This record gives sequence, C-alpha cells and structure tokens, in this order.
Amino acid sequence: MPEKRPIRFGILGAARIVPEALIKAALNVPDAEVAAIAARDPMRAREFAASHGIGRVLATYDDVVNDPELDVIYNPLPNSLHCQWTIAALRAGKHVLCEKPIASNAAEAERMAKAADESGMILGEAFHYRYHPLADRVRTLMNDGTLGRLVHVEGQFSVAIPENNIRFDWSLAGGATMDLGCYPLHMIRYFSGLTPRVVRARAETGPRNIDIAMDVDLELAGGVTARMSCAMKKDTPLRALFMARGERGELRVTNPIAPHRGHRLTLKTGAGEKEETVAGDTTFTHQLRAFVKAVRGEAKFPTDGAEGIINMRVIDDVYRAAGLPPRAT
Repeated sequence: MPEKRPIRFGILGAARIVPEALIKAALNVPDAEVAAIAARDPMRAREFAASHGIGRVLATYDDVVNDPELDVIYNPLPNSLHCQWTIAALRAGKHVLCEKPIASNAAEAERMAKAADESGMILGEAFHYRYHPLADRVRTLMNDGTLGRLVHVEGQFSVAIPENNIRFDWSLAGGATMDLGCYPLHMIRYFSGLTPRVVRARAETGPRNIDIAMDVDLELAGGVTARMSCAMKKDTPLRALFMARGERGELRVTNPIAPHRGHRLTLKTGAGEKEETVAGDTTFTHQLRAFVKAVRGEAKFPTDGAEGIINMRVIDDVYRAAGLPPRAT
C-alpha cells in the first residue's frame, strides 16, 4: 500500500449518502482521495462527479472494481448488492468500506468476511457512529462502574421515510430493522460488550415482508434486559436515543448516531444529575481516518467483516422472531 500518496477511493453508485459519508469527510483527511465513480445512469455519474470534484467517471461498476489506480472501493449500493460487489472488489485486490448493514443476511456476511480473509484485504462496515468520541465516552461510562451492575439497555431510531424509497423494496433487502434498527442493535452490543439474544419481536408491515416498524425484546448475559425499537412510517417522529440503567445510575444519550449534528449525554447517579456533550468532528470524518489507518497498516478497523457477521445474525434473528424472513439473497 502506498505510503507517500493518498489512498485512492472509487465509488459504486451515486447514492445520497456519498457526499457526507465520504466526499466531505475526505476534505478533512488528507490521506484519502476520492478518485473515481461509476453509476447505473452514466449521466447521473457525470453530473455527480462534476458537482463533487471527482476526477474520473468510469463506465461500469466492474471498471471501478478493477481499476489498477484505486486502492479502496466504497460500496453504498442497496443492501441486496453489498455482497456481490464487495466480494468482486476484494477479489480484485481492493479494500472495501461497505455501508451498513454489511449484507442482506448473515450467510452473505460470512461469504464477504471469508473473501476478505482469503484476499488479505480489509473489509469494513460503515457504522460511523462508533468512531466519534461520544461512543468511547458512552462505552467507558457503561463499563467503569459508574452505573454499577447493568440492569437494562434500550436503543431507538425512527425516521419518516417516503414510501417510494428503496427501503420499502423487498428485492433490495429493505426494511426498518435493516436501515434503522441495525444502529441501536449494534449500540446495545458495542456499548455493553455483550451479544444480545432475541426474546421476542413484533413487526408492523407495509409492503410484503417489509417491516415499517419493529419492537424487539432482548436478553444479555447476567440477566440484563434490552429493548430495540425502530420505525420508518411516514407519520413517525424523528427519534434517536440510547439509554442504559444500572444499579447505581442511568445514562441517556440523545442522537448517538450523528452527534456532530447535536447531542446530549445525561448521567444520573447518587451524586446528582449532569449533562455533557462530547466534542469531535463528523462521525464520517472519524470513520474515514480510522479506515485509512487500517489500510496503512497502522491500526485494526474495529467494525470489520467478522463483526458484521455477528450483527447480521442478530438482525436475522429479529426477523425470524417477528415472523418475517431474513432478507433474501
């Protein structure tokens, strides 16, 4: 991997998340260069590249994946295309930063992680919240004795999404749990250090097999209970919250997902109640820095393919418990 020049990224598709998740972040990470893009619609790719200063527009995803001048492929395609194109990129000798959730289901995630191991390339899942200093602060408070023995954990994420969005499409591995619930499920596991077991799940469905809302009861080791709720219904209010209660206190975090847009951490203990915010750059900037360091061989990327398998297994279990099939391959 080059040590002098920036790490060159190629993009698959002109998804809405790309400008904030990669292009703007790269402006703050000198070691990262967004070098090329391809999209299904060539005109859209050219317009996107012109708007965001991307130097090269390639004809197809294959061209991006196999371009010898690129080091990393960023995959923000619909969930159903994560596995196919991530494996293609890994086998072409490219590192991959893949949007969450990493795959349609756990079986796909296992195939992707195996391809990364066999190729020696890095596969990262873009759970960007995990890289902001706020996440470190929450994890510390939950594990340093401040709350005492953990009793209960909750995570919520709800966003009104138009019904013509790809998240309502079964063939694209859509669903509220896939797009939104994956965050609080990941937080419950990461912040507590414990892998949850799904006890029961209740889904409200819209199109066939698509959950537009999901409520899940979970159990963690040591008798700790947990709950996850998410919704993408058109009338749902915007809500992003994480809460942990222990025998000595309670922790609540508003907007743990995108804290750079504003957040609040509230800690209640026997010593009283206090609020704080945690300074940092955008979650995407922190994530990109961490990924570049991993590519340089300077550090491990924490949300890697192996971690992605664990999260997808929990998501699959949620769907089964709710009487819905895991997302199709």
